[in-house]
Amino acid sequence: MTKLPVVVMDNGTGGNNEPSFVFPTAISTRESAGNTGRPGVHSKPSFLSNNLASKRGIEDLDFYIGDEAIAQAKTMALNYPIRHGQISNWDHMERFWEQSIFKYLRCEPEDHYFLLTEPPLNVPENREMTAEIMFESFNVQGLYIAVQAVLALAASWTSNKVNEQTLTGTVVDSGDGVTHVIPVAEGYVIGSSIKSVPIAGRDITSFVQNLLRERGETNIPPEDSLRIAEAIKEDYSYVCPDIVKEFKKYDQEPSKYFKKYDGIYSVTGKSYSVDVGFERFLAPEIFFNPEIASSDFLTPLPEIVDTVIQTSPIDVRRGLYKNIVLSGGSTMFKGFDKRLQRDIKRVVDKRIQDSELTSGSKATPMEVNVISHKKQRHAVWFGGSLLASTGEFYNYCHTKAEYDEYGPSICRHNRVFNSVL
Repeated sequence: MTKLPVVVMDNGTGGNNEPSFVFPTAISTRESAGNTGRPGVHSKPSFLSNNLASKRGIEDLDFYIGDEAIAQAKTMALNYPIRHGQISNWDHMERFWEQSIFKYLRCEPEDHYFLLTEPPLNVPENREMTAEIMFESFNVQGLYIAVQAVLALAASWTSNKVNEQTLTGTVVDSGDGVTHVIPVAEGYVIGSSIKSVPIAGRDITSFVQNLLRERGETNIPPEDSLRIAEAIKEDYSYVCPDIVKEFKKYDQEPSKYFKKYDGIYSVTGKSYSVDVGFERFLAPEIFFNPEIASSDFLTPLPEIVDTVIQTSPIDVRRGLYKNIVLSGGSTMFKGFDKRLQRDIKRVVDKRIQDSELTSGSKATPMEVNVISHKKQRHAVWFGGSLLASTGEFYNYCHTKAEYDEYGPSICRHNRVFNSVL
């Protein structure tokens, strides 16, 4: 019997070449009198027999997800069920999955196998809760929960800089809420060496917002300031090799480097323009010089990547330096890969040079390679799509029959690596 396509869901802090739908992991609800944050219509999802959203009752539910949720933020309570990569509100997450499946994908979950992703160091109890919801509430045929970093490594195989398809490498995954640096050796995440960086897309947006405010941009409507900052970050920003030289370039030829952002006031409908200047290169610079934005966190990203690799087992370090893979929207800045590779290489070469002076012997050079590729923004999803399209994928999944017999604890066992989590 021909199996229907696998449903691949990468729930970030957001096979085919691109996801069918991309929307923020946000949900808006009408809070009840008890202020529980639950929708006022239903306390639990209720499922009928037909596959269309209207017949499922989904279109009439008193909550919204994704962009629709954000649009309703002024009249409804806006919640983000995933915080720093971890699910913090399972009730909202179940509703989010519900609308994702029935309203957007419009599929019957009991006819499909599902691949879901999880962050590094996800606790086994979270995997069990995910399995319980997927098998009990949605009655899926089979389920596989994959580590995001491993999928990102697989997605990097599309880059022309990759000579071999390996699952050994260091993943720099930066989305909207958090940045992780994750070492992976032959598909195994080296959990003790993972570092979390409190700088990501949301912080860069706030930094741009502050720069515009400090510069005295008076044309920016207060209601649109965050959206304008986000647009400037995504459309105009880039990583420069040297900020001192970049400042000089802007001072010498302002007409060449300064840009204008044209917008329409969402309240009055009037048009306005905003000058875009130094924030073009200062925005992503906080990854490399975090002190320009905050005094709370001062370690540059290249040093963190080097520390992660240096605290990993010595026999895999060369592979980790050789294959530093970028993943997530906040690594998409032009020049990000070249700057990160250069700065890490400087740290590594300095260490080798000091070692040679101390020992008096010549050391073997270390190859440092940062991989950027076309699938970078949705790298985790794309890696999951690659895995789900293989014939072996169904053998890796846990089935509904196994769940019924053994319970949610089956998801502690990973059949790909034959390991217990």
